[in-house]
Formats: sequence, C-alpha cells, structure tokens
Amino acid sequence: MTVAADSATGAASLVQSVDWLAIAPPVITAAVALLVLVADLFVAERHKPLLGYGAVAGLVAALAPLLPLRAGDRSTFCLTDGSHACSYTADHFALVIQALVLGGALLTALLSLGDTRKLPAGEFWFLLLSSAAGATLLPAARDLATLVVALEVASLPAFALVGIKRGDRRSSEAALKFFLSSVVATAVMLLGVSFVYAATGTMHLTEIAARLDDVPGPLTTLARAGVVLTLVGFAFKTAAAPFHFWVPDTYVGAPLPIAAYLSVVGKAVGFSGLVLVTVIGFPSYADVWGPALAFLAALTMTVGNLAALRQTATRARSAVRLLAWSSVGQAGYLLVPIAAAAYSSDEQIGSTVAYALMYAVVNLGAFAVAALVARTHPGNRLGDYRGLYATRPLAALALGFFLLCLAGLPPGIIGLFAKVTVFSAAVDAGLGWLAVVMAVNVVIALYYYLRWTAALFRAPEPDSAAEAAPPAPAHRVPAPLTVAIALTAVAGITLSGAPQLILRFAAVSLF
Repeated sequence: MTVAADSATGAASLVQSVDWLAIAPPVITAAVALLVLVADLFVAERHKPLLGYGAVAGLVAALAPLLPLRAGDRSTFCLTDGSHACSYTADHFALVIQALVLGGALLTALLSLGDTRKLPAGEFWFLLLSSAAGATLLPAARDLATLVVALEVASLPAFALVGIKRGDRRSSEAALKFFLSSVVATAVMLLGVSFVYAATGTMHLTEIAARLDDVPGPLTTLARAGVVLTLVGFAFKTAAAPFHFWVPDTYVGAPLPIAAYLSVVGKAVGFSGLVLVTVIGFPSYADVWGPALAFLAALTMTVGNLAALRQTATRARSAVRLLAWSSVGQAGYLLVPIAAAAYSSDEQIGSTVAYALMYAVVNLGAFAVAALVARTHPGNRLGDYRGLYATRPLAALALGFFLLCLAGLPPGIIGLFAKVTVFSAAVDAGLGWLAVVMAVNVVIALYYYLRWTAALFRAPEPDSAAEAAPPAPAHRVPAPLTVAIALTAVAGITLSGAPQLILRFAAVSLF
C-alpha cells in the first residue's frame, strides 16, 4: 500500500496544469485553420470566398483573449520539481508580439480576400492560418524544443504560400530559394541547440541561463559553439546580412500579400526567437553575441539600403524589390537594441519592440498600396507610381505618409521617434560607432524614400498612344483592400499623433 501510494503521488507530481486562457491565441488560430481546411471539402466553388471571411473572423477571435491576458503574469506547462521553469509564458513581451503577429496576419488576410481568385482557396487560408499559429506560439515559448517547433510551424506553411501560384516559374523559384535557405538555417540552429543541451542538460531557457554560468571546463567550447550556431540559425530567419540573399527574389515571386506577411510577421518571428535565446537563454555569453549582433546590424542596414538605392524606375517589379531591400535595411535597425542589451540592460529590448510595431503598421500599408497599383500595373515598376496622386489621390497620400514614416521624416512622427529610440539604445550602451553607422544609413535611405514619394505627386509621363485611346474604365477596388489601406493609414496617423502608445515599450522591462 505504501509503495502504491508513493507511486501515485509521484505520478501526480508529474502532471502539468494547462492554462487554457494563456494558450488561447495560438490554439484558436490553429483550430480555425483546421476548420477552414475541412470546410473547403464541402463548400461549393462559388462560395469559396466565404472561407476567407471565416479566416478573418478567426484571426479577430484569436486577438480577443489578449485583453484578459494584458497583465502578463500567466505561465503554463511548468516543471513540477520546484524550479519554476515553464515552457509557455504569456508575459508582456509575448503578448505584444502576439498582437503584432495576429494583426499582421489579419491585414494580410484582408489584402488576400480580393487576390485569391486564381489560387486554391482552402489550401491558401489553411497555410496562412497555420503559419500565423506558429508565429503566435513562438514569442511565448520558453524552452528550446517549443521554440524550434514554433519556428518551423511558422516557416513550413510559408514555403508553400510563396510557391502557391501554380505554373508561375518565378513563384516556384522563389519558394525553392526560400526553402533551401530556411532548411540550412534550421539545420545549423538545431546543431547549436543540441550542443547547448549537451553542455547544460536542460531545454528551458531560464535553466540554461543558470547552468551556462557554471559549465564544466571540457564543455565550455561545446557551449560556446552551440551559442554561436544558434545565433547563426536565427540570423538566417531575420534576413540579417550576409544571410539575406533569399529576400528580394522571394518577395518578388510570392503573391503580394504573402510578401507583406513575410516582411512583417516573418521578421517578427525571427527577431522574437533571437531576443529569447540571447536575453533569456544566453545572458552569460553576452560577450559573444553582443559584438556579433552589433557587427551584423551595421552590415545588414548598409547592404539593405545600398541595394535599395540601386533600384531603377523601369525595372519590372522594382517597387516590390525596393520594399524587400528596405526590409533588409530595417532589419539592421531592429538588431541594434538587441546588441545594445549585451552591453547595458534587458530594457533595451523594448526599443526593438517599439520599432517593430511602427514598422509593421507602415510597411503593411505600403504593401497594401502596392497591391492596389498592381491591379492596373502588373509590372509594379517604380515608374508606375509616377502621377498616382492624379488618379488615386487618397492612395498616393497614404503611400507618401508610409514612406515618410519609414524614412523618419514628418509628418511620419512615429517613424522619427522610433529611430531616435533605437539610436539612443546604441548610444546608451556605449556603441557610438554603431550609432554613427545607423545615422549614415538613415541619410542613405532618405534618398530612395523621398525619390519614390516625390514621384507620386509628379505629372504623369506623356504617352501619345494613351492620349489617342479612349479613357479606360475605372477599376473597382475590392472593399477589403480599401479597408486594409484605411486601417494602416489611421493607425499610422494615430501613432504619429500619440507616439507614446508605442514608445512606452522602450522604457519598461517586458520580461
């Protein structure tokens, strides 16, 4: 009887409680993905658009639980040995990134509602929601196993989304490049994770942080190699140079809403994982990842901005290429506060979060206007935007505002303030040289952002053939696309009027 009682007590002590409210955002997103896939089997072809509206409703439902979770004090799937190590934590960092991911996926869904006529609807919405579910899980992951699984759940559907345009050579090539680069990144990262586990004997980030302080001498090299390889894997995911080569071709080949999704949600996934492993898991190796990330930040912003500077107005899809290279440059800015955290405190991470929120709003808005222009100009050249104000004044004003936010110029006050917080993070951490590199890159970026903005308000180029032809009928803009542009414009204007809504994250600890 005593043995049986002890056995029952031991078994009970291994049972982990589940906080269903804490895990509600990724669970709801995954459940809706499965419902959409099953519903696709029974919905008639003429009713397929209803699947898209179901996906939008599901993403709104997934956002709702973030309100009761806003205190940021819930954890679940915790060890029962008294160590207080948990696999899932709904802290403020996780909640903010989950809001960013689900909001980005929602705007992507709105952009896609009028752009999926030639795509397999059921598969498209299932893949988008599945990727969003993985991206929602990742910022709350607090052990390496959950982190890797969440990262792959977010990435694997994205490969298929990039190549979902059947018969399109460019789309297939983009998906292949994206797949191969991501597979290499995952392999490198898994090798690093296995080294870290071998050196510490645990997968939980808080436990890893404690045990890395006291790694036995023979395992020191193994632990250091594990840290470096893990960082290299995430550098691929964040599109940091020199691991950025897949970005321009992937964005150009993917459907435009998916390019917008990758530029915001894909970037949030990579940076969330990088923040978690560095700040929570590897703080004792800050002397390794701090200088490495500072160097990557300088290289990434320089490569991205110089490549964006070279985009010409007549090259096919040059507008999307410029946004792609711009996203690489912006990734460099996002790396700066993470590198600064190695030299000062974890509060520097708030600057990355604040900048990511600003970037998500205005970059999605820029892609939304690009999707509007692509309806009449499939080539999507920068030259196609010349004189946009004469034909679509509201769209031109919105795009001009988004570009000025990305450049950090008034009236895009939120872009200016976000850049100042990142710049201050570098200065406060003693990284003066990195602040100088950032300042130079901001000036470089001003040129191509302002050049594009000025083109919107110039007179259209004269075309004798077009003048001789009768005026073309106006193209009807899908309501969801209009809503997406309006939402991002209103959000950007609101944040520029009240930047403290975002910038407060730069002044508090999110963990």
